[in-house]
Amino acid sequence: MEKSKVLIVGGTGYIGKRLVKASLAQGHQTFVLNRPEIGVDIEKVQLLLSFKEEGARLVSGSFHDHQSLVNAVKLVDVVICAISGVHIRSHQILLQLKLVEAIKEAGNVKRFLPSEFGADPARMGHALEPGRVTFDDKMVVRKAIEEAAIPFTYISCNSFAGYFLGGLGQLGTIIPSTDSVVLNGDGNVKGIIVEEYDIAMYTIKSIDDPRTLNKTVYIRPPENILSQREVVQIWEKLIGKELHKSSISAEQFLSSMEGQPYAHQVAVVHYYHVCFEGCLTNFEIGEEGVEACELYPEIKYTTVEEYMKRYV
Repeated sequence: MEKSKVLIVGGTGYIGKRLVKASLAQGHQTFVLNRPEIGVDIEKVQLLLSFKEEGARLVSGSFHDHQSLVNAVKLVDVVICAISGVHIRSHQILLQLKLVEAIKEAGNVKRFLPSEFGADPARMGHALEPGRVTFDDKMVVRKAIEEAAIPFTYISCNSFAGYFLGGLGQLGTIIPSTDSVVLNGDGNVKGIIVEEYDIAMYTIKSIDDPRTLNKTVYIRPPENILSQREVVQIWEKLIGKELHKSSISAEQFLSSMEGQPYAHQVAVVHYYHVCFEGCLTNFEIGEEGVEACELYPEIKYTTVEEYMKRYV
């Protein structure tokens, strides 16, 4: 089967740049939206040029220019958006409504993957303020996609390894300590950690698969379904040293939001639902979803221990 032509929006971002590389690696004709909004951000410009050297095609387009989006979308079969929805970077999820309008007008797109790449927003209707804004906005985009009858795939990839493992499950640090760690509650709530390039590989693998059409793809590497305490134990094994452990209660954790910037408050809520509530693992995948590792066993994912060796 001929591989789909892919447009990646947000290709210079944290997940976006990995999606570009994964798309090229899997042999797709890959287009990357070059938005004038990046201005004189030389690092992003250089990254775009490196994509071009690797075989990607840069396409000019802006969320502030509807026709430019329509023109870009008409070049491809699949559109993947990876613009930021994390407030510590930026929160641009609702900009995708403009992309939905462009896809609807173009009329040629066989699959749209909006920017989700985290917990499944459809299961987060109970999320606390102010963190729930992330999930609410993603559901607004989903509603627009489905009302426009645009074929879709939603990617629920759970926790990014760089953030969760780098901080040993602690908010606000991304380099693992060799001395101490604060456990969230008893540290025994299970989460799911996925290496970022693996997320991209599974995502690109799904775009031409009829089994993922109009489904949510959950990425749940079996060996990476671990509690914070288990992650810490892996780290202790790697460094040959036991860390001093203390703990923080759910009430103490949530109270840490007081007086903090809005972006930090959002992050606290997200960590609370993952680390205290277990929102990534406290449900079974139903008929509306499929699991990526079962669909694509040929992809050798990075285990937590393999990932953490880089910090030793």
